[in-house]
Amino acid sequence: MAKTSKISPFAPTSLPRMPAIAGVRFAVAQAGIRYANRNDLLLAVLSEGTVAAGLTTRSKTCSAPVLWCREQLKHGCARGLVANSGNANAFTGKKGHEAVRITVEAAARAVGSAPGEIYVASTGVIGEPMDAGRFAPLFGQMAKSASADAWEAAARAIMTTDTYPKLATREVAVGGQKVAIGGFCKGAGMIAPDLATMLCFIFTDAPIAQPLLQRVVAECAERTFNCITIDGDTSTSDTVLVFATGEAAKRGVNAIEDVSDAAFVDFTKALHSVMHELALAVVKDGEGLSKFVTVEVEGAEDDRAARRIAMSIANSPILKVAIAGEDPNWGRVVMAVGKSGEAADRDKLAIWFGPHPVAREGERAPEYVEQTVAAYMKRREITLRVDVGVGAGAATVWTCDFTHDYVNINADYRS
Repeated sequence: MAKTSKISPFAPTSLPRMPAIAGVRFAVAQAGIRYANRNDLLLAVLSEGTVAAGLTTRSKTCSAPVLWCREQLKHGCARGLVANSGNANAFTGKKGHEAVRITVEAAARAVGSAPGEIYVASTGVIGEPMDAGRFAPLFGQMAKSASADAWEAAARAIMTTDTYPKLATREVAVGGQKVAIGGFCKGAGMIAPDLATMLCFIFTDAPIAQPLLQRVVAECAERTFNCITIDGDTSTSDTVLVFATGEAAKRGVNAIEDVSDAAFVDFTKALHSVMHELALAVVKDGEGLSKFVTVEVEGAEDDRAARRIAMSIANSPILKVAIAGEDPNWGRVVMAVGKSGEAADRDKLAIWFGPHPVAREGERAPEYVEQTVAAYMKRREITLRVDVGVGAGAATVWTCDFTHDYVNINADYRS
């Protein structure tokens, strides 16, 4: 497996203090799936009555764990989650489905549930069979030793080329009482909608009806995880799962059962905030990055068109390497707008790098000063803004640059 060459320049100096969420416990283990001398297996034990909601990749070559989770999300009952790193269990045929069966049956015995209440997710190398029988015996002890405060260990267990664990938490008042939301994710490469090569697991003690939770997760993901890209490649394994134990009801918190509930709005805002923070953390750990880039598009036919244009810009390799080289080559933005397939008025097109206008009305802006914009490009965080001049649609997406380190990491990925 590739060794990351350096820690992301955006790695946090400290991790957030994660809450103990009632009904959620974690355990990790060294299963030796691909890595030596590190935890690569996670078990989350969830209390009875937990509901699950989630989204998975739209890839036509999705993994066996993704197919399993899709089926279980139809009923949304959950008692456990198993995740591993090092092997994606994707493109593994019948062996992949057998690995899932062995995993969920062993985990179900360990937590005392039905196999259909166990969710699974895998990340790592595609196309290599995974021997689940090798680690299935570990679940019994893991369930016994699981603890509510093992957040960092859980986040680290699912890392692949990530250079730091990604965690986020919020508190939200529901009926005058606080409920907690906490989650973690992994992802650094093969990142693009839908969802990215990303595993994200979020937990809350809020009592919320499963259909409402599914609605909230879908809405929040559309504005967070589906608005990030590192390299334009959509993974076979993308999975976002949110588990609500409902344990806060035991403290007298009323259930969130309708979109008209004030608590529904507050909960949605808090969950969106967690997902937004985690999504940006993924981009800021992009393989080999040196720059974090915000792409804002306005003036499109509608918001959908604006996002397609923004993604065309954010996914342009030739632009991303220019950004890495701190070259304000705005002509590459023009190219990316034109290839998006969406309507744009060439003679009204306007482009800004940060606060600096570089193009207006279809040509270079009269006040453009190369040295000024080149100095702006030396910043670690930059913003590209584009007005395509045809409507009121707008969108924002987030990406990073391409450096030599990205090539090195992926050239050596299976070494």
